[in-house]
Amino acid sequence: MEYVNLFQSYLTEHFGPMGPLFAVGLIGILLVLISLPIMLSRKEDPIDRLGKDRIKEVKAKDKPNSPKLRYEQKGPKLDRFASFLEPQDQKAYSATQLKLVQAGYRQKSSVRTFHFMQMALAIGFMFVGILYVIITINSASLQSTLLSILIPGGVGYYLPTYWVERRRQTRQQNLTEGFPDSLDLMLVCVEAGQSLDQSIQRVASEIRPGFPDLADEYEIVSNEMKAGKDRVNVLKDMGERAGSQDISAFVTVLVQSATFGTSISEALRVYSSEMRDKRVMRAEEKANVLPTKLTLGTMMFTLPPLLIILIGPSIYDIYVMLMAGR
Repeated sequence: MEYVNLFQSYLTEHFGPMGPLFAVGLIGILLVLISLPIMLSRKEDPIDRLGKDRIKEVKAKDKPNSPKLRYEQKGPKLDRFASFLEPQDQKAYSATQLKLVQAGYRQKSSVRTFHFMQMALAIGFMFVGILYVIITINSASLQSTLLSILIPGGVGYYLPTYWVERRRQTRQQNLTEGFPDSLDLMLVCVEAGQSLDQSIQRVASEIRPGFPDLADEYEIVSNEMKAGKDRVNVLKDMGERAGSQDISAFVTVLVQSATFGTSISEALRVYSSEMRDKRVMRAEEKANVLPTKLTLGTMMFTLPPLLIILIGPSIYDIYVMLMAGR
């Protein structure tokens, strides 16, 4: 204990009151640098090597213009850290994976990439905070120093979550906006004599220029049906992936139509009409909210200049009279 006190007093004497904190941070950085080569030098699993060789053989046999039904795996270097980066609780893992799928990230490694970005940005922002503390060491207290280090780390940790949530909301909005038009196209295809599977495939190819996210969802449904998966499960998976209330209701309508044996074209006609009315109602709702949103801007940027023009001369005359009276 005596040596620790001597070392602490030495650091305080030469580096100021923040000397022990710098020493702890330097030791942590050294431990990370020492552990990284050990973790990166891990030998490749023979099973993983066989899987990679199999993937290369399949890619070599594929035609160059053949459509890709699977997403390429990105970030293979993170596979060795899967137990560290991925949640061990299956429920938490499924919830994170569902959010990423709804945001458009369908790769198998998306969960571990998401958590890696959280860790990397948190550490990077904490280093920025440490540099800021080192620059302003003479004018910073202990509390402000800790806040300058921890707050950037928290911002870096939650930045991927904010990005995924924004992507998720934007994608759901795009799906909702293009869904009524896709229903109209699907109704035309069904009434022309095509089956539901053929209609979904045709709609996916027709709406891709305007709504690529919705076209991707329809293509996934078409490919899964071609692979032999049950139609009800395929439609339910689509509603879960989309995360949109309108698409979930549409899936329920199709499932009930298939269960009770009613006409799919009639169900599509009724539901597409409801979706068009709902889109008009959304536009009217936004138009009705607009005057309320403009009220604050009107009060801030219109009322003060008007008051200055109307009352300014009178205030100036009163000021001149007061000055003359003195």
